[in-house]
Amino acid sequence: MPAAITGSSMVTCLGDLEATYLALLEGRSGVAPLRLGDPDKLGVTHGYEIQDGRPGPQLRLAGGRLADCVAQALRAAGVDPARRRVAVVVGTGLRELRGVEQWHADGAPLRLAQLHFREAVRAAVPEVTEVHTIANACAASGYALALGADILELGDADVVVAAGCDTMTESMLTVIGKVTAGASDMVRPFDEDRPGVLLGEGAAAVVLERPEEVADGRSTLGVLRGVGLTCDAYHETAPDQVGIVAAMRQAHERAGITADDIGLVVAHGTSTGLNDPTEGAALLDVFGPDGPPVTAIKGAIGHTSGGSALMSVLIALTAMRAGTVPPVVGLRSPMPEADRLNLVHGAPLQASPRHAQINAFGFGGVNAVTIVEASDG
Repeated sequence: MPAAITGSSMVTCLGDLEATYLALLEGRSGVAPLRLGDPDKLGVTHGYEIQDGRPGPQLRLAGGRLADCVAQALRAAGVDPARRRVAVVVGTGLRELRGVEQWHADGAPLRLAQLHFREAVRAAVPEVTEVHTIANACAASGYALALGADILELGDADVVVAAGCDTMTESMLTVIGKVTAGASDMVRPFDEDRPGVLLGEGAAAVVLERPEEVADGRSTLGVLRGVGLTCDAYHETAPDQVGIVAAMRQAHERAGITADDIGLVVAHGTSTGLNDPTEGAALLDVFGPDGPPVTAIKGAIGHTSGGSALMSVLIALTAMRAGTVPPVVGLRSPMPEADRLNLVHGAPLQASPRHAQINAFGFGGVNAVTIVEASDG
């Protein structure tokens, strides 16, 4: 079922949605030397941390940023949560793992209830009726969009806030340090010398409503047309072309469109040896060599794990509204496997696509491909 997107909010290492989009257009990256942890022990020297200026080792909970985004998105949509049933669906990879790390290592106070996002969300918006959490690795907020649309279709809520968030953790940084050959200083999606992934952090949220209930003069940001979901379980970490292609085709079918209708792809683009060639081959399989423009955002904001799918959705909607597609930040020389992809790099592309496809793939073979349509308003 199509769902109107009536409000949004986002925070990344580059700022809010507008600041992040502007940085992408300018080719700027938010990467910086890590402040978190000991780089010698982690094996990672750089990351895309949010520089919030907090002094000292304060508890770094993801729920605070998430709750701010949920409240801001509802205000942006003009939704009064006291007058309508509002459900929240959150996609995350690591939930509150950073808080647990600080509790274990530093003795930082942490209550059990803080591990569930419900407490933080209801502290910001007490009227929210229910808070669901989906932990589906880096495809999690794509799954949150799909469940949010289902909740609306079933009539179990009047409004759904689909959200995604993650905070950088020493545990995940250590994993990155173990699997990356050499210390990387930037994410470079689809580059021939792509050095591997680096973590980012942040949160994003969108408000979903039934289209027929938005006929009160409010503007919309776009329409969620459908989400294709597959779980191929091909490998613990490596993506599978067959599973990815199946998710793309399912997404087109659910949206009631064909591959020819897609005018923009925001790729997962992790800058890893495995993802980028596999994703590139899957895009060629579905679209052929004359496919739509392809961009990616992790060179600017890092891999934001559970929030990454939704952040890419918001950049796609902004690009469609502005008529300008940002380039792939960090891409210098496209890898040979991307020769036939229509990668946007070097400079923004003037384009006004009607439909955009957003890819998100997670460990364990969970894939979420989202289709959004530009707003008429």
